[in-house]
Amino acid sequence: MSPITVVEGRRLSLTNLDKVLYPETGTTKGEVLHYWTTTAGALLAHLHDRPLSFLRYPDGPDGQLFFTKNVPPGTPSWVKTCEVPHSTSGPTRQVLLQDLPSLVWAANLVVELHTPQWTQHAPGTADRLVLDLDPGAPATIVECCAAAQWLHDRLAADGLDVYAKTSGSKGLHLIVPIEPTPSERTTAYAKTLAVEAAAALPDLVVHKMTKALRPGKVFIDFSQNAAAKTTAVAYTLRARATPTVSTPVTWDEIADCTDPEQLTFLFSDIAPRCARHGDLLAPLLDPDRARALPGAASSGAPAAPDRRGSARGST
Repeated sequence: MSPITVVEGRRLSLTNLDKVLYPETGTTKGEVLHYWTTTAGALLAHLHDRPLSFLRYPDGPDGQLFFTKNVPPGTPSWVKTCEVPHSTSGPTRQVLLQDLPSLVWAANLVVELHTPQWTQHAPGTADRLVLDLDPGAPATIVECCAAAQWLHDRLAADGLDVYAKTSGSKGLHLIVPIEPTPSERTTAYAKTLAVEAAAALPDLVVHKMTKALRPGKVFIDFSQNAAAKTTAVAYTLRARATPTVSTPVTWDEIADCTDPEQLTFLFSDIAPRCARHGDLLAPLLDPDRARALPGAASSGAPAAPDRRGSARGST
């Protein structure tokens, strides 16, 4: 019989708590649920009012994986949902995780959490810009860090703040708080940045998804700013071989990165990091940090970094 727990007055049936989800580390489902609950404060802040997409992996990352945006069957009536417009299929309903009981319910499904760059109150109007830096082997997150520093300076030239987190997989996510902007315009500006980076750093960066162009380089994926796209949320566990987490990082950590292990974080690393740094992405939650996107691309791009013998470009 599945144990029943009460979370803030909501009764939840938690299943298979002894099941090993990550065989490489022996991590059980019970340990995964404990991680979600102990990280709930920071995680819920970044999930607030954002429709959820789930990557489910109920038998662990080596089992069946399936992606869904629709409200899962059997969702409790007290879990909040919202209507989301879709240009082709018409409106659908998606889950909102607004409180701890809802988060624990979702965690029991065994999920990665993905959100769009807009909230339920303004579908298709972004309040964040995201750049997904994805390394093509043999490039790693080390090369992503070099590209990230160029983009940091480029965004600063346009008066924009930028914050960073690991993807929890191979790369980095750069996130910029912006004043509400149509997703189409946000995507266009992000593409401009990717194109400029590829021109300034031709040996390091590509802006096209073509697989033949990507080995040994960092692909800057600007398309996740499209209204229909989503990005792994900060602090979500990932369906990888080990229980890695999409983890906020400092710019000093990015500048100092010379080995991928330096920016690989497991779920057990997150509580100590939060105790030391707090939530490094908290500024994204402050509307006063948001800035307007420039009306047109500026010409103030920084020079390409010297990659010889430096952390910015070591391979």
